[in-house]
Amino acid sequence: MTKAAVFGTGSWGTTFAMILAEAGTQTTLWGRRAESVDAVNRRHENPDYLPGIELPPSLRATTDPAEALDGADFAVLAVPSQTLRRNLAAWAPHIAPDTVLVSLMKGIELGTTKRMSEVIQEVAEVPDERVAVISGPNLAPEIAQRQPAATVVACTDERVVERLQEACHVPRFRPYTNPDVVGVELGGAVKNVIAIAVGVASGMGLGDNARAMLTTRGLAEIARLGAALGCDPHTFAGLAGMGDLVATCASPLSRNRTFGENLGRGMTMAEVMAATKQTAEGVKSCESVLELARKHDVEMPITEVVVGVVHDGMTPSEAAMLLMSRTPKPERYGV
Repeated sequence: MTKAAVFGTGSWGTTFAMILAEAGTQTTLWGRRAESVDAVNRRHENPDYLPGIELPPSLRATTDPAEALDGADFAVLAVPSQTLRRNLAAWAPHIAPDTVLVSLMKGIELGTTKRMSEVIQEVAEVPDERVAVISGPNLAPEIAQRQPAATVVACTDERVVERLQEACHVPRFRPYTNPDVVGVELGGAVKNVIAIAVGVASGMGLGDNARAMLTTRGLAEIARLGAALGCDPHTFAGLAGMGDLVATCASPLSRNRTFGENLGRGMTMAEVMAATKQTAEGVKSCESVLELARKHDVEMPITEVVVGVVHDGMTPSEAAMLLMSRTPKPERYGV
């Protein structure tokens, strides 16, 4: 039987552990807090992140990383992206030589501008064929309620993606495979930044035209950066690109969109941060995404104004003015 360890008892980590267990994968969920682990084991529930959702009885939880990783074919990482390096350094000694590490995270590391798969390879000292990425339009509350969804499983090793695809395939959750790891990761990381911009526009009371403009031009920014990094352009037209972007920009369940909406309504950063109960990855990653773009001489104006609003004191009105007053350009440029 395939075995998996899932690190992170947040909404998406718990939800993906549900999927693995329901697919017949022997799954252990690692959590830092004993009370959360106890709730999974005794009540089959994660009341902090998925209240009222019944977890599969076969899903077990532990606070011991060595216990979770014992015999694991897959180690699934579902922690905030900016904490990955520190956490993985503590877990790495318990990872077996043949365990595949799977990233559910959607961020770019501050300071290094490394994608999560690059951080995993560096910290765990594993080759790229032992690192897989899962990304797509995967709003955890809907999937936890057993609504239909799809995702993308990416790895440079075809055998690994096929094994992982089988390990998380259930009738309500359809995983597709893609060898373009870089493109899949970029789509997941940058869409969070664009969703903040769309949320700001919505909070300001701007209409569907403005939101559609930001979403579509946001996809253009993702594609430009992807082209500079050698990604397959078809990736951005798929689930890990357009699919994830649409879900995150349009849904009220999106943490990043909600963060932006609160800013657009006039809340201060301190007020928005206090109201944000779960990690909105785009808040920190916007800086590292912009730094990555500048390293490769890629123009990303939406990302620039998001950094301005979130970190540099720019007002939403100033951001809108900057975007709308840019010099005219062809629709396709820089690709």
